[in-house]
Amino acid sequence: MANLEDKNLIVEQRADPWVYKHTDGYYYFTASVPEYDRIEVRRSKTIKGIKEAEPFVAWRKHETGPMSSLIWAPEIHFINGSWYIYFAAAKSKEIINGLFQHRMFVIENKSANPFEGKWEEKGQIKTDWESFALDATSFEHKGVQYLVWAQKDPEITGNSNLYIAPLENPWTIKGPQVMIAKPEFDWETIGFWVNEGPAVLKRNGKIFISYSGSATDENYCMGLLMADEDSDVLAPESWSKKPEPVFKSCPENGQYGPGHNSFTVSEDGEMDILVYHARTYTEIPGDPLYDPNRHARAQEFSWNEDGTPNFGIPE
Repeated sequence: MANLEDKNLIVEQRADPWVYKHTDGYYYFTASVPEYDRIEVRRSKTIKGIKEAEPFVAWRKHETGPMSSLIWAPEIHFINGSWYIYFAAAKSKEIINGLFQHRMFVIENKSANPFEGKWEEKGQIKTDWESFALDATSFEHKGVQYLVWAQKDPEITGNSNLYIAPLENPWTIKGPQVMIAKPEFDWETIGFWVNEGPAVLKRNGKIFISYSGSATDENYCMGLLMADEDSDVLAPESWSKKPEPVFKSCPENGQYGPGHNSFTVSEDGEMDILVYHARTYTEIPGDPLYDPNRHARAQEFSWNEDGTPNFGIPE
């Protein structure tokens, strides 16, 4: 288990952490739970307070069907006055042709307070293929709401690439869907060929998308895409990828496989915060996905002179 004195620990055994700071002053937190059977939300006026906050169960998996297994990587968003949670679910734990059977789904809550009112299922997000898809995130740019996600293209080697598309509404893609990244560097293709877990950050005239690559063991790490804010975000050539990982395992600090991150800001709004998960060891018996000790963490990050984020090393 993690050292409880760890200054950057948010919640133990919570992978794929998502933190959203709302206009009500609360930080809303959700993440994959080790049982992969439900979606929990917590809130706190401080990032540190998330650890002690009472979890609220917004949704539980179905007994059977496409939303009955392996509930992964929920994200809570506030879009046009309503709350939305994006998540991935599968119909079973079965692996077919090297892949799980996940698809992306959305639930909606029209209440001002997401801990009240009703969370309603809006169904599956339909894309160009009926294939392994997960890690949907959403952002607004110049008045248009976009979806970014990871999916398997049946024609491309590997597990998942990153795609972007404009949205008709928070659960419906308007199209076109465009690939903006695929695993191509050595550090993205260890164990599995993966680009997943996108998170969007807009700053300094740029749109940055962090993402994670490789298998979910100590090789898991973060990469970075960027586009000019005035470019056509639906044009693949608008996006460039850093050739080296921007956040990776740090053996000297006992931090392994950092990734699947989100972004928020400090309570006073002055500092940028990177939220991510990492393990404290590398010896994992069996499939790393069933090892529960990916802990949610948060740390401040700075900016380079060229306007790109500098995430440093996992503390």
